[in-house]
Amino acid sequence: MSTTTRSVSATPEQVWKVLSDGWLYPLFVVGASRMRDVDESWPAVGARLHHSVGTWPLLIDDTTEVVEVDEGKRILLLARGWPAGQAHVDISLEPQGDATVVTITEDATAGPGLLVPKPLRDAQLHWRNIETLRRLAFVVEGRTQ
Repeated sequence: MSTTTRSVSATPEQVWKVLSDGWLYPLFVVGASRMRDVDESWPAVGARLHHSVGTWPLLIDDTTEVVEVDEGKRILLLARGWPAGQAHVDISLEPQGDATVVTITEDATAGPGLLVPKPLRDAQLHWRNIETLRRLAFVVEGRTQ
């Protein structure tokens, strides 16, 4: 599993407010290009984000589903992007003074992504999630100013 962390200058509640608005995911998730729909129950277990990945005109429509949630603290997602495969993405929030440490732990769970050797897969996911957390920080911190 690839694990990436970043401190965000906001409270866990402020970070969670962004994570719990499914329409905002393409603003910070690297590779997500548009949101087609968000289940009304998002971010409850079983709720889905209906998104597209890629760049127009080569877009793939797929979904991301909530597997577990601890409101305001953690969300475990099953992200799909077939034909590339699917992955578990675990996002957790930990208060640290006036900031929040956000951690993303991710790994492929099915599909061709599992054929990539683990050290290479972890390095790619870590690099991508550094940018994802940077974008998330921009969104959260921009809303709190």
